[in-house]
Amino acid sequence: MQFLPKTIPENQPEIISVKESPPELVTFDVGGMKCAGCAKAVERQLMQYSGVISACVNLAVEVATVECQPGTVDAEALAKKLTDNGFPSQSRSGENQWEAEATTIERRRQEIREQIKQLTIALILIILSGLGHFLGTKAPILSNIWFHWGLATLALLLPGRPIIVDGCRSLWRNAPNMNTLVALGAVTAYTASNAALLFPRMGWECFFDEPVMLLGFILLGKTLEQQARRRAASALQALIALQPAKARLVDFKLASLDLRSEELPLNSTSDVYDPQYIEIPADRVRVGEWLQVLPGEKIPVDGEVCEGKTTIDESMLTGESMPVLKQPGDTVAAGTINKSGAVVMRATRTGKETTVAQMVALVQAAQTRKAPIQNLADTVAGYFVYGVMAISVLTFLFWYFAGTHIWPSVLLGHDMGHGASGIGHGAMGMGHGVLGIGNQLPITDYQLPITHYQSPLLLSLKLAIAVLVIACPCALGLATPTAILVGSGIGAERGLLIRGGDVLERVHQLDTVVFDKTGTLTTGNLTLTDYLPVFQNSEWDLNSDINVGNKQDVCSTIDGVSGNRQDACSTIDGVSGRVDSKLLQIAAAVERGASHPIAAAIVLEAQQQGLPLLAAEDFCTEPGFGVSALVEGRRVFAGNAEWMKEQGVAVATELSGSLEGKTAVYVASGGVLLGVIGLKDTLRPDAKATVERLRGMGLRVMMLTGDTASAAAATAQQLDLTAADVLAEVRPDGKARTIAALQAQGCKVAVVGDGINDAPALAQADVGIGLHCGTDVAVETAQIVLMRNALMDVVESIELGRATFNKIRQNLFWAFGYNTLGIPVAAGILLPATGILLSPAAAGAFMAFSSVSVVTNSLFLRRGFRA
Repeated sequence: MQFLPKTIPENQPEIISVKESPPELVTFDVGGMKCAGCAKAVERQLMQYSGVISACVNLAVEVATVECQPGTVDAEALAKKLTDNGFPSQSRSGENQWEAEATTIERRRQEIREQIKQLTIALILIILSGLGHFLGTKAPILSNIWFHWGLATLALLLPGRPIIVDGCRSLWRNAPNMNTLVALGAVTAYTASNAALLFPRMGWECFFDEPVMLLGFILLGKTLEQQARRRAASALQALIALQPAKARLVDFKLASLDLRSEELPLNSTSDVYDPQYIEIPADRVRVGEWLQVLPGEKIPVDGEVCEGKTTIDESMLTGESMPVLKQPGDTVAAGTINKSGAVVMRATRTGKETTVAQMVALVQAAQTRKAPIQNLADTVAGYFVYGVMAISVLTFLFWYFAGTHIWPSVLLGHDMGHGASGIGHGAMGMGHGVLGIGNQLPITDYQLPITHYQSPLLLSLKLAIAVLVIACPCALGLATPTAILVGSGIGAERGLLIRGGDVLERVHQLDTVVFDKTGTLTTGNLTLTDYLPVFQNSEWDLNSDINVGNKQDVCSTIDGVSGNRQDACSTIDGVSGRVDSKLLQIAAAVERGASHPIAAAIVLEAQQQGLPLLAAEDFCTEPGFGVSALVEGRRVFAGNAEWMKEQGVAVATELSGSLEGKTAVYVASGGVLLGVIGLKDTLRPDAKATVERLRGMGLRVMMLTGDTASAAAATAQQLDLTAADVLAEVRPDGKARTIAALQAQGCKVAVVGDGINDAPALAQADVGIGLHCGTDVAVETAQIVLMRNALMDVVESIELGRATFNKIRQNLFWAFGYNTLGIPVAAGILLPATGILLSPAAAGAFMAFSSVSVVTNSLFLRRGFRA
């Protein structure tokens, strides 16, 4: 039943409703992306496809997520379109998702191995090139210009070939990327050096070592970056690896599967270790089938223990290292490890419905959702390479036509062989003075006069090349996804599932945390404390012969409650027990149709007293009010005082006052009050500590509940919450309105809840935090899911969100700062005043390590969240 309002006051934010039919999501593995420009190009191509609503591409994990209208997008056709445009893609749809994931991981490993091979060749060429500088005339062969020409040629044909080919193809497809810039720089340096070699009287220097070192540094940086990205994704890969491949299907009727004995050791010879079974793939298991799990094996699917007793290691799902005891009736999750005993379980959820599969899906989705702060970087990335090429051309034109004439001193150099004081090829250090031809290789085959100046054309060309290779679109593209990758991985290890970068940004902005009471701040395990039967003018037969399992007088005698009737607690022996039990029996029959903790407590008490179940049908639940049903042909209502008033049932003030600080459930039929049941809940052990920690973080903590004001006040007193921070007797739709009202006041609100009643508030909040032990709708609505049943995880999830978002800001600051400062320096802005000039090789080194620094900074996030 839907209670979300359709209209709200203008001064309140619009209340967000839970979508009933969300758009279809399609996920692709996308290869061939080299930088943020590539990711932006892929997004543009996806958005051009009919039926696509939005597309999000993650450069760090090479995954694209497409949100589209249901049934309008052919995933295979879309993947083929990307592949034809130079980005080899594969859809993850279908039952072979996990096989595709394994294939993707293996492909990335193969790419790293190939990259290391190319890097080894490049490093050998760099060493040979460097020896020519250090040894000089002591090694004529190594210092020969033709030898260095050969090294540069090999560098372009072997390790540099994939970079050059990809860069040219990207430029041809009108989607230039980082490889385009590197290819232009390396090929231009090689071509200019060839011109200097073939036409020596131009007086140009040969710098064949530039493309060698440039490509070597680029490959080194990319290899380190790939390794760091692999480490960042290790947590998700470990989560995926949890999913077992095989399951042991058994016939539960076999005598050999009677596991009622004590836990069995690993070397046991019991029949349980040699049953009649069939081994099948875990993804072929069907709900309801019986499976056997031996010690040391993984639980194949979600299920319920039917026979046997064991301990289960659930650390990868919840972050809790201590094994959990499991007995018949307890639930177990796929991927957890059976530690001590053999058990037989019944499958309840399989395939994509298992807990671990849902965790993998949540983490993967989180890694593709961007933080709004990334929008600026994405906008810049879309035009970055074009802008850099334009700046490179302007740099060449300025220095060739104007710069060298305005500052002719920049052309002055030193004698050959003494080295320049710029950033040279040997020490790679920053110095002063003009980079002349001092680092020029000895040309042993030509007799040239020693020149004391540098050609304006050559200087302009080298500055233009430096601009090309120092620019780093990778740093911009990796700033956000790598931080989210590490942060979501840490969360997955600790049982904290954060749905994406947009959630992280909102977590960073929070100033108010609102908790639901029952089942969130409290344990939700209510106990019955009072039975107050009334049965005035009621058609119910109190003397009917019912089987009362416990006739002890358990009702509470309260002065003034009985009014003009005889006190039920002072009746003859046994009658009191019958009255109370009849009230409990009626209430349990009604509450049997609800899933609220109050209903569970009443039904459990009736079962413990051995009361027979009354026939009930036509159940109807009013969220936030109560439940009604036809019991023995009479409509019975069980709920709060407000609902009783709506049903025309009078509730005595004395009755409400007698249950001060407790949850009161009124039972009525035919407009007559039958009685009231009092229940009391207990705080979670970590509730007060959680509230204090959140306050210490500068957050305002509030409590929102549909319970009575007195019950809410009793809980608030234990938590040291003021009356202004307690919102009681709020209906489910009222909860959403209350959160909207706080937002209208400028508050950034997080809501923590676990029940169906909390779903509208979770959806309305800036950040909804749901407990995994709660209802599915609460978990689906929340932006942060806490896998452990620990309230302190609310604190840890907010701390993790804040720390991850801070890393994103640091990475973006470095990425923008690096390019903002590096490109002007490479363009020669410091050359006239200080003589500082970057050689193309040095510029390439800075570019390569800038992206490495961004990924490494993201990995430092783990320092603050060590177990």
